[in-house]
Amino acid sequence: MLHSRIVAPAPAQSGSLLPRRDLAAAWLLMALLAGLAWVLTVAQSRDMDMEPGTMGLALPLFLLLWLIMMVAMMFPSVAPVAIAWARAIGRQSAGATRAARIAQFAAGYLLSWAAFGLLAYGALAATGRLVDSHPDAGRWLGAAVFLLAGLTQFGPLKRVCLLHCRNPLAHLVRYAHFRPWVRDLRVGAHHGLYCVGCCWGLMIVLIPLGVMNVAAMAGLAAVIFLEKLWRWGPWLTWAVGIAFLILAVLAPFHDGLLPGLEMPESPMTM
Repeated sequence: MLHSRIVAPAPAQSGSLLPRRDLAAAWLLMALLAGLAWVLTVAQSRDMDMEPGTMGLALPLFLLLWLIMMVAMMFPSVAPVAIAWARAIGRQSAGATRAARIAQFAAGYLLSWAAFGLLAYGALAATGRLVDSHPDAGRWLGAAVFLLAGLTQFGPLKRVCLLHCRNPLAHLVRYAHFRPWVRDLRVGAHHGLYCVGCCWGLMIVLIPLGVMNVAAMAGLAAVIFLEKLWRWGPWLTWAVGIAFLILAVLAPFHDGLLPGLEMPESPMTM
């Protein structure tokens, strides 16, 4: 008789692809890039108020800030794929060609998140208008966002995309069969789309928590990293989903849970 049991997907493995010294250097580079992005993000957050909407940013400036945030939040978790593909590039090219190909991979990955940033900008603009005209609607909007974020943690899209992100090496063979023309850009964009599909439900909670809420960004970055690389990541996914559903119930009755949807007090009001 055959017995079946649920086994959590194995985390992404990258240690077998590179010598330890090269692997450590690659991880260090990814950490430095993410660290620099965090410094820029924190510095920018100090000059911006926590308020609904796009915080007065024009679309180009918002996208620039958004991509810096994505480097800060996503690069640690995408490191195994980036390192593995960079090694494949290193086998086929060297010097300036290798650097250009790695840059194409990174550009393709960020291009996917830039596309999602366009949607985020539209959602934030609509949120700002709604809360400005109907301040009481903010609490129900926040509850709806937490509800949607919680449900996505249990949905099939999350499961499929998380499986891809946790086992990226299984897709490298497929990537190798991409046509040579802008192959690296396509590989980066392809993996970036899976990453967006895996994480978009987490990212939308920045609407009620505040787009420039550094503490919220750091917490989400930790969740994303552990979901993709920790052995028990899938169980964490469900735990976070339950937490979001609880916040959805509490949000309409506790304004403190929605700092990103509170209108700043004007001098006249104060």
